[in-house]
Amino acid sequence: MAFDSDDCEKITTAFRIKEMPRTDRPRERIILAGAGSLTNYELLAVLLKTGTSGMGVLEFAEMILRRFGGLSGLDRVTFDQLRQVKGIGEAKAAELIAAIEFGKRIHEATANRESRQIRSAEDVYELVCAKMRSLDHEELWVINVDSKNRVLAIDQLYKGSVNASTIRIAEVFQGAVSRKAMGIILVHNHPSGDPTPSDLDFVVTRNVKEAGRILEIALLDHVVIGAGDYRSIFDLTAD
Repeated sequence: MAFDSDDCEKITTAFRIKEMPRTDRPRERIILAGAGSLTNYELLAVLLKTGTSGMGVLEFAEMILRRFGGLSGLDRVTFDQLRQVKGIGEAKAAELIAAIEFGKRIHEATANRESRQIRSAEDVYELVCAKMRSLDHEELWVINVDSKNRVLAIDQLYKGSVNASTIRIAEVFQGAVSRKAMGIILVHNHPSGDPTPSDLDFVVTRNVKEAGRILEIALLDHVVIGAGDYRSIFDLTAD
């Protein structure tokens, strides 16, 4: 009888963990072969610990991943959204949210952002994506860099709508002036997930770039973050 890979996954997750050979159980495999040997739903099953009535923990984990659109969706999930899943109470929802946030903080720490050198828009994306891509609201951050484009600090400047009418140029450059930064990089997110810059994004870029010329603090780029992707306004407007 032939079946595809999806069928294989369904057959595997239909087993309850206690029915599986001990060496095939997720926790035991972490001990024997490391966490990297587990699939995404198996890792989630370890965090969940138990399934629901009529559904084993592996099948439950697979259902949750599919419901929220995989890892990228789970990255943006809220406590209230998890509580709407039958079988997830307050304690389990809190544990999952804590695990997701802990992963983001590990990524942020290993990025070593306070001494990282920015060479491209991709570097900017890697620096901020763990935090910024999962936000459900718009934020504008200012990355301050030295003469070698090494990160001095990141100022989280605005929350909410980011447009030319709400942004104060003095606030954008305040951190750079106090730190004697040689340049800044603007970065903001689009909660919709589409990183395509809006007309207002281009206006903000022009205004900040012109002010930077006067202050002798160069605007090096303006990067828009989406769900798993980014756009560099400087790349889009390059001659």
